[in-house]
Amino acid sequence: MFKAIFFKEWLKTRWCLLAAFILCTGFSAYVVARVWKAMELQGAGHLWEVMVTRDALFAEPMTFVPLVIGLALGLFQYFPEMQRKCFKLTLHLPYPALRTTLAMLLYGVLGLSACFIAALLLLWIPFSSVFPSELASRIILSGLPWFLAGYAAYFFSAWITLEPVWKRRVFNMAVTALCLKLFFMAPAPEAFNAFLPWLSLCVPALASLVWLSVLRFKAGKQD
Repeated sequence: MFKAIFFKEWLKTRWCLLAAFILCTGFSAYVVARVWKAMELQGAGHLWEVMVTRDALFAEPMTFVPLVIGLALGLFQYFPEMQRKCFKLTLHLPYPALRTTLAMLLYGVLGLSACFIAALLLLWIPFSSVFPSELASRIILSGLPWFLAGYAAYFFSAWITLEPVWKRRVFNMAVTALCLKLFFMAPAPEAFNAFLPWLSLCVPALASLVWLSVLRFKAGKQD
C-alpha cells in the first residue's frame, strides 16, 4: 500500500517536481555563472575580499526559490484531491489514515529533498573549488534557512489545502505568512547558525498541523 500511495502521488506531481528540479538547479547554475563571470572580470581575490569585507554571498537569487517550490508542491499534491472530493476516498483505503497521511507527506519531503540537495551540490562543488572552505561553507550555511523555509512552506501549504473550512483556511494563511517570515528576518551571513538545529527540529514537527486538518476533515467539518 505504501508503494501504491507513492505511485499515486507521483502521477499527480511528476510535472510539478520536474519543473521544481529545473527551477532549483537552474537558479544554482545562474548563481555559479554570475560568480564565474565576476571572476573573469575582477579576479578571485577581489571576490574573496568582497565576501569578507561586505558580507556578500552571491547566492541571493536563490533566496525565495525553495519557498516557492514548497508552496507549489503542496498545492499540486493536495488541491486536486480536495477540489475533486477524492480525499475522502484516500482516507478510506485499507490503510490507517495516519500512515496514509505520513506517506503522502514523506513523498513530498523526498521530492523536495531531491531538488534542494541537487541545488546545494551545484553551489557547493564549484564554490569549494574557487573559494576557501570557510567561505564556501559560509555561503551554504547562510542559504540553509531558505531551504528549511521550503520544507516549512510545503507543510503549511498542505495544512491550508486540507483544511475543510474556508474561514479556518484564512486563519491558517495568516499564521503561515507570519511563520515563514521568520526564516528571512536575519539577512546577515550565517545569522541563523545558532538556530539551525532548532529550526531543523521544528520544521518536521509542522507535519502535526497537517494531521490536525485531516482530523477535522474526517470529523466532517465543512463550510
